[in-house]
Amino acid sequence: MSALEQVVTKDAPISAVKNESRESMFSRFLKFLCSVRLGVSLLVLLGLACFVGMLVMQQSVDGFDRYFAELTPAQRLVYGNLGLFDIYHSWYFNALLFLVSLNIVLASMDRFPKTWLFASKPNVTVPIRWLRDQKQNAEIDIDGEPRALAERVASSMKKIGWRKVLTTEKNGRIYVFGQSGLWNRFGAYAVHVGLLTIFLGGFLTAQLGSTGNLPLSPGQKTNLMFGTQVQLDKVTEVTSRLPFEITCIDIQQRLIKKDESISAMNTIDWMTTFTITDETGTHQAFAQMNKPFDYRGYRFFQASFIPVGRARNITVNAKSASGGEDQAVVIPRGGETTLADGTKIKFSEFRGNFRIGPEDPNEDTSAYPNPAAVLQVTQPGIPPQTAYAFGPKMADIPVAGKPVAGYTFQLKDFEKVADQHVLSVQRDPGATVVYVGFVLLFLTLTAVFFFSHQRVWAAIEPGEGRTSKIVLGGNTNRSVGAFDEKFNRFVNDLEAKQI
Repeated sequence: MSALEQVVTKDAPISAVKNESRESMFSRFLKFLCSVRLGVSLLVLLGLACFVGMLVMQQSVDGFDRYFAELTPAQRLVYGNLGLFDIYHSWYFNALLFLVSLNIVLASMDRFPKTWLFASKPNVTVPIRWLRDQKQNAEIDIDGEPRALAERVASSMKKIGWRKVLTTEKNGRIYVFGQSGLWNRFGAYAVHVGLLTIFLGGFLTAQLGSTGNLPLSPGQKTNLMFGTQVQLDKVTEVTSRLPFEITCIDIQQRLIKKDESISAMNTIDWMTTFTITDETGTHQAFAQMNKPFDYRGYRFFQASFIPVGRARNITVNAKSASGGEDQAVVIPRGGETTLADGTKIKFSEFRGNFRIGPEDPNEDTSAYPNPAAVLQVTQPGIPPQTAYAFGPKMADIPVAGKPVAGYTFQLKDFEKVADQHVLSVQRDPGATVVYVGFVLLFLTLTAVFFFSHQRVWAAIEPGEGRTSKIVLGGNTNRSVGAFDEKFNRFVNDLEAKQI
């Protein structure tokens, strides 16, 4: 220990020693926060949380009530206490996002000055021994003066592809340094920006976004959407108000096989036509499978349907009791038509499984076991009368053959459709930010891994007689095979010039 060190050790006050210790601990804590090991560990934990979010159905997903009902009481209590039903809004998920973001920011701040110094002030004059220790190195004896050879070396470097060439002299040697792809050293920081952008978009969506289900049937008006919220082991329905009013105009379902049920396995597409009314007016909207509709930051897309069989339109055969010609008419749901004698027929109701008496609203009639339509028949000057148009199964019962307003009706055909379509409504303020982050991340990762930073040095010193000795060396941060080939072409080009 030197005398100066002894004096400092003996004379330093206790408070100074404590402050130095505190600074040292704080410094070590900062190094821990910006360490790669901590960053990787946090990313693994964040990935595990996302994986749990995929395994455990989230409360904002359609069908959560059925999933929750199938869980055991113990599962409900444990999952509820841990916040697994809404993990992306849990405190620990947000804490992980914050810590990962903090680690990325601190790591960038810690390493950027060194990278900037490395890029702005490259080490041109390197030891000869260090050059010979590089994986790619060579030594050439060439006729010519060192300064003239330096120009030839610089020309060859530019020809091969190392555009940024510097020439300097030290201790009687002339050094020529060339490099390419220097920007690749800053690719990691662009990746960090991409990750932070994605995290910011996810945080905005989690904190400011909203989701819910919007059941719609033709003619219905609403500005409410419904969701679920779990508190420990209890599920409650949450109603949210939209800043506009929705009016359903029409719903339609395209089936694979027309004669079979309206189940999801037999459906090609669901389509919902509706309008949105707010202070700016009424706007037409249309949502179908894989084609959502966006308005004022809200996205509407098909989520599910109510498996109660209805008809979008019906084809009814009206037979006159007086022996006139039969008339086949097509009536849309909620619409009406007029027969030749002025009799009006209104399509009032449709049941997929008709029974005398009220309909069971919870019955699954998607297979249409016994379809029938309820009609309202009106003649001039006579109050409306109720009539029934039955399918083949009930065509022969007495009520089917009883004339109403001089006609009997038979259900010939109908277009199948569900009772309601359920649209999922999402307000996702961070979606655009996330998309920008992923594009940036993709571009930067592609640039970082498909390109490289290559450096090459040439040390030129006088040799015996009129010859000069050139010691070459180089390295790259990736794509070693491509650099080896490039370096060999460089050496061959220099050797060819002396022949």
